[in-house]
Amino acid sequence: MHSALLSLDMTSAMYLLLISVAAGVGISAVGPGGVLMTIGLFAFTRLSPSLVAGTAIVTHVGTGLVGTMAYWRSGEFRNRKVRRIAAILCAATFVGIPLGILINSHLYRHGFGLLLGVFAAMIGGLVWYRQRRPVAEGQGVDIAAPALRDTVVALTGICVGVASALLGIGGPMLCVPLLVAAGLPMLPALAAAQAQSVVGSGLGAIGYATQGAIDWPLAVFVAIPQMAGVILGWKLAQIVPARGLAFVLVFVLIGLAPYLALGGI
Repeated sequence: MHSALLSLDMTSAMYLLLISVAAGVGISAVGPGGVLMTIGLFAFTRLSPSLVAGTAIVTHVGTGLVGTMAYWRSGEFRNRKVRRIAAILCAATFVGIPLGILINSHLYRHGFGLLLGVFAAMIGGLVWYRQRRPVAEGQGVDIAAPALRDTVVALTGICVGVASALLGIGGPMLCVPLLVAAGLPMLPALAAAQAQSVVGSGLGAIGYATQGAIDWPLAVFVAIPQMAGVILGWKLAQIVPARGLAFVLVFVLIGLAPYLALGGI
Protein backbone atom coordinates (compact mmCIF):
# COMPACT_ATOMS: atom_id res chain seq x y z
CA MET A 1 0.00 0.00 0.00
CA HIS A 2 1.29 3.46 -0.93
CA SER A 3 1.83 5.53 2.21
CA ALA A 4 0.23 8.98 2.44
CA LEU A 5 3.47 10.11 4.10
CA LEU A 6 5.18 10.10 0.70
CA SER A 7 2.54 12.48 -0.67
CA LEU A 8 2.88 15.11 2.06
CA ASP A 9 4.53 18.41 1.21
CA MET A 10 6.92 19.98 3.73
CA THR A 11 4.33 22.39 5.14
CA SER A 12 1.74 19.67 5.72
CA ALA A 13 4.34 17.43 7.32
CA MET A 14 5.36 20.19 9.75
CA TYR A 15 1.72 20.85 10.65
CA LEU A 16 1.22 17.16 11.33
CA LEU A 17 4.27 17.08 13.60
CA LEU A 18 3.01 20.08 15.58
CA ILE A 19 -0.46 18.56 15.84
CA SER A 20 1.12 15.33 17.06
CA VAL A 21 2.87 17.10 19.93
CA ALA A 22 -0.30 19.01 20.82
CA ALA A 23 -2.28 15.77 20.74
CA GLY A 24 0.12 14.16 23.19
CA VAL A 25 -0.10 17.13 25.55
CA GLY A 26 -3.88 17.05 25.38
CA ILE A 27 -4.09 13.31 26.01
CA SER A 28 -2.26 13.39 29.33
CA ALA A 29 -3.16 16.91 30.49
CA VAL A 30 -6.84 17.32 29.65
CA GLY A 31 -7.99 14.08 28.01
CA PRO A 32 -9.26 14.94 24.50
CA GLY A 33 -5.89 15.19 22.77
CA GLY A 34 -6.49 12.01 20.80
CA VAL A 35 -9.01 13.79 18.62
CA LEU A 36 -6.31 16.22 17.45
CA MET A 37 -4.43 13.35 15.82
CA THR A 38 -7.57 12.23 14.00
CA ILE A 39 -8.25 15.81 12.90
CA GLY A 40 -4.71 16.21 11.57
CA LEU A 41 -4.84 13.03 9.54
CA PHE A 42 -8.33 13.88 8.29
CA ALA A 43 -7.35 17.43 7.29
CA PHE A 44 -3.92 16.87 5.73
CA THR A 45 -4.39 13.56 3.95
CA ARG A 46 -7.04 12.09 1.71
CA LEU A 47 -7.20 8.82 3.58
CA SER A 48 -10.49 6.96 3.87
CA PRO A 49 -12.31 6.98 7.24
CA SER A 50 -11.03 3.49 8.04
CA LEU A 51 -7.41 4.47 7.28
CA VAL A 52 -7.73 7.69 9.29
CA ALA A 53 -9.17 5.84 12.27
CA GLY A 54 -6.79 2.89 11.99
CA THR A 55 -3.66 5.04 11.64
CA ALA A 56 -4.73 7.34 14.46
CA ILE A 57 -5.71 4.61 16.89
CA VAL A 58 -2.43 2.69 16.56
CA THR A 59 -0.56 5.79 17.78
CA HIS A 60 -2.61 5.75 20.98
CA VAL A 61 -1.08 2.42 22.01
CA GLY A 62 2.24 4.15 22.59
CA THR A 63 0.77 7.29 24.14
CA GLY A 64 -1.41 5.17 26.42
CA LEU A 65 1.61 3.23 27.65
CA VAL A 66 3.60 6.40 28.26
CA GLY A 67 0.66 8.07 30.00
CA THR A 68 -0.04 5.03 32.18
CA MET A 69 3.57 4.84 33.30
CA ALA A 70 3.61 8.58 34.02
CA TYR A 71 0.50 8.44 36.20
CA TRP A 72 1.76 5.30 37.90
CA ARG A 73 4.91 7.17 38.79
CA SER A 74 2.98 10.15 40.15
CA GLY A 75 0.94 7.86 42.42
CA GLU A 76 -2.62 7.93 41.01
CA PHE A 77 -2.67 4.12 40.67
CA ARG A 78 -1.84 3.61 44.35
CA ASN A 79 -5.53 4.21 44.98
CA ARG A 80 -7.31 0.83 44.87
CA LYS A 81 -10.51 2.42 43.54
CA VAL A 82 -8.64 3.96 40.61
CA ARG A 83 -7.10 0.59 39.76
CA ARG A 84 -10.51 -1.06 39.92
CA ILE A 85 -12.08 1.57 37.66
CA ALA A 86 -9.22 1.17 35.16
CA ALA A 87 -9.64 -2.63 35.15
CA ILE A 88 -13.39 -2.42 34.51
CA LEU A 89 -12.89 0.10 31.72
CA CYS A 90 -10.35 -2.17 30.05
CA ALA A 91 -12.61 -5.23 30.27
CA ALA A 92 -15.62 -3.34 28.88
CA THR A 93 -13.55 -2.11 25.96
CA PHE A 94 -13.53 -5.64 24.52
CA VAL A 95 -17.25 -5.21 23.81
CA GLY A 96 -17.13 -1.75 22.26
CA ILE A 97 -14.09 -1.90 19.97
CA PRO A 98 -15.38 -4.48 17.41
CA LEU A 99 -18.69 -2.60 17.10
CA GLY A 100 -16.90 0.69 16.45
CA ILE A 101 -14.76 -0.84 13.69
CA LEU A 102 -17.86 -2.33 12.07
CA ILE A 103 -19.68 1.02 12.01
CA ASN A 104 -16.62 2.82 10.64
CA SER A 105 -16.51 0.49 7.63
CA HIS A 106 -19.82 1.97 6.46
CA LEU A 107 -18.83 5.66 6.78
CA TYR A 108 -17.87 8.14 4.05
CA ARG A 109 -15.57 11.12 4.72
CA HIS A 110 -18.44 13.61 5.08
CA GLY A 111 -20.18 11.51 7.70
CA PHE A 112 -16.91 10.83 9.46
CA GLY A 113 -16.14 14.54 9.89
CA LEU A 114 -19.68 15.30 11.02
CA LEU A 115 -19.52 12.60 13.69
CA LEU A 116 -16.24 14.01 14.98
CA GLY A 117 -17.87 17.41 15.39
CA VAL A 118 -20.93 16.01 17.15
CA PHE A 119 -18.81 14.04 19.62
CA ALA A 120 -16.61 17.04 20.38
CA ALA A 121 -19.60 19.29 21.07
CA MET A 122 -21.37 16.65 23.15
CA ILE A 123 -18.44 15.93 25.42
CA GLY A 124 -17.52 19.60 25.76
CA GLY A 125 -21.08 20.32 26.87
CA LEU A 126 -20.97 17.45 29.34
CA VAL A 127 -17.81 18.73 31.01
CA TRP A 128 -19.14 22.29 31.11
CA TYR A 129 -22.33 21.07 32.81
CA ARG A 130 -20.31 19.06 35.32
CA GLN A 131 -18.28 22.14 36.30
CA ARG A 132 -21.38 24.36 36.58
CA ARG A 133 -23.17 21.76 38.74
CA PRO A 134 -20.45 20.04 40.77
CA VAL A 135 -21.18 16.71 42.41
CA ALA A 136 -21.84 17.14 46.09
CA GLU A 137 -19.60 15.50 48.68
CA GLY A 138 -20.64 11.90 49.21
CA GLN A 139 -21.88 11.38 45.67
CA GLY A 140 -20.34 10.30 42.40
CA VAL A 141 -18.55 7.30 40.94
CA ASP A 142 -15.61 7.48 43.31
CA ILE A 143 -17.71 6.78 46.40
CA ALA A 144 -20.98 5.36 45.08
CA ALA A 145 -22.26 1.90 46.00
CA PRO A 146 -19.89 -0.67 44.43
CA ALA A 147 -22.54 -2.28 42.17
CA LEU A 148 -23.70 1.07 40.81
CA ARG A 149 -20.16 2.31 40.38
CA ASP A 150 -19.10 -0.79 38.47
CA THR A 151 -22.16 -0.64 36.22
CA VAL A 152 -21.60 3.02 35.35
CA VAL A 153 -17.91 2.45 34.68
CA ALA A 154 -18.61 -0.64 32.53
CA LEU A 155 -21.16 1.23 30.41
CA THR A 156 -18.66 4.06 30.06
CA GLY A 157 -16.01 1.59 28.88
CA ILE A 158 -18.32 0.13 26.23
CA CYS A 159 -19.31 3.55 24.90
CA VAL A 160 -15.71 4.72 24.89
CA GLY A 161 -14.63 1.56 23.05
CA VAL A 162 -17.23 2.08 20.31
CA ALA A 163 -16.36 5.76 19.80
CA SER A 164 -12.62 5.16 20.04
CA ALA A 165 -12.62 2.52 17.29
CA LEU A 166 -15.22 4.34 15.22
CA LEU A 167 -13.29 7.62 15.03
CA GLY A 168 -9.75 6.65 16.07
CA ILE A 169 -9.92 9.35 18.72
CA GLY A 170 -8.28 7.54 21.61
CA GLY A 171 -10.14 6.61 24.78
CA PRO A 172 -9.26 9.62 26.97
CA MET A 173 -11.26 12.02 24.79
CA LEU A 174 -14.51 10.46 25.98
CA CYS A 175 -13.37 8.55 29.03
CA VAL A 176 -12.08 11.55 30.96
CA PRO A 177 -15.13 13.82 30.62
CA LEU A 178 -17.54 10.95 31.31
CA LEU A 179 -15.67 9.90 34.45
CA VAL A 180 -15.34 13.52 35.60
CA ALA A 181 -19.06 14.07 34.98
CA ALA A 182 -19.79 10.98 37.09
CA GLY A 183 -17.82 12.42 40.00
CA LEU A 184 -14.24 11.17 39.66
CA PRO A 185 -11.56 13.86 40.18
CA MET A 186 -9.60 14.93 37.12
CA LEU A 187 -6.22 13.31 37.82
CA PRO A 188 -7.62 9.85 38.72
CA ALA A 189 -9.86 10.07 35.65
CA LEU A 190 -6.86 10.87 33.46
CA ALA A 191 -4.92 7.95 34.96
CA ALA A 192 -7.72 5.40 34.45
CA ALA A 193 -8.27 6.67 30.91
CA GLN A 194 -4.62 6.09 30.01
CA ALA A 195 -4.86 2.44 31.06
CA GLN A 196 -8.07 2.01 29.05
CA SER A 197 -6.38 3.61 26.07
CA VAL A 198 -3.65 0.94 26.01
CA VAL A 199 -6.16 -1.92 25.83
CA GLY A 200 -8.70 -0.18 23.60
CA SER A 201 -6.16 1.15 21.14
CA GLY A 202 -4.38 -2.18 21.04
CA LEU A 203 -7.58 -4.02 20.18
CA GLY A 204 -8.53 -1.36 17.64
CA ALA A 205 -5.10 -1.52 16.02
CA ILE A 206 -5.38 -5.30 15.67
CA GLY A 207 -8.83 -4.98 14.15
CA TYR A 208 -7.83 -2.34 11.60
CA ALA A 209 -4.56 -4.13 10.82
CA THR A 210 -6.45 -7.26 9.81
CA GLN A 211 -8.32 -5.09 7.29
CA GLY A 212 -5.11 -3.49 5.99
CA ALA A 213 -6.44 -0.14 7.23
CA ILE A 214 -3.29 1.27 8.89
CA ASP A 215 -0.74 3.48 7.16
CA TRP A 216 2.27 2.25 9.16
CA PRO A 217 4.93 4.74 7.94
CA LEU A 218 2.57 7.63 8.67
CA ALA A 219 1.66 6.16 12.06
CA VAL A 220 5.32 6.01 13.10
CA PHE A 221 5.90 9.56 11.82
CA VAL A 222 3.19 11.02 14.08
CA ALA A 223 3.47 8.65 17.04
CA ILE A 224 6.98 9.64 18.18
CA PRO A 225 6.30 13.37 18.70
CA GLN A 226 2.91 12.47 20.15
CA MET A 227 4.53 10.38 22.89
CA ALA A 228 6.90 13.26 23.66
CA GLY A 229 3.84 15.47 24.06
CA VAL A 230 2.34 13.01 26.55
CA ILE A 231 5.28 13.53 28.92
CA LEU A 232 4.93 17.29 28.62
CA GLY A 233 1.19 17.09 29.25
CA TRP A 234 1.64 14.88 32.31
CA LYS A 235 3.96 17.47 33.86
CA LEU A 236 1.41 20.19 33.08
CA ALA A 237 -1.39 18.19 34.73
CA GLN A 238 0.56 18.15 38.00
CA ILE A 239 0.74 21.93 38.28
CA VAL A 240 -2.55 23.16 36.78
CA PRO A 241 -5.63 23.04 39.10
CA ALA A 242 -8.18 20.34 38.20
CA ARG A 243 -10.93 22.92 37.59
CA GLY A 244 -8.63 24.77 35.20
CA LEU A 245 -7.91 21.54 33.32
CA ALA A 246 -11.63 20.87 33.02
CA PHE A 247 -12.31 24.27 31.46
CA VAL A 248 -9.41 23.80 29.06
CA LEU A 249 -11.10 20.55 28.09
CA VAL A 250 -14.35 22.42 27.39
CA PHE A 251 -12.59 25.12 25.39
CA VAL A 252 -10.75 22.61 23.19
CA LEU A 253 -13.77 20.45 22.45
CA ILE A 254 -16.27 23.23 21.81
CA GLY A 255 -13.72 25.13 19.74
CA LEU A 256 -13.01 22.14 17.51
CA ALA A 257 -16.63 21.06 17.02
CA PRO A 258 -17.67 23.57 14.31
CA TYR A 259 -14.53 22.95 12.25
CA LEU A 260 -15.08 19.23 12.32
CA ALA A 261 -18.77 19.33 11.57
CA LEU A 262 -18.51 21.90 8.77
CA GLY A 263 -15.46 20.19 7.34
CA GLY A 264 -17.42 16.97 7.12
CA ILE A 265 -20.30 18.43 5.12
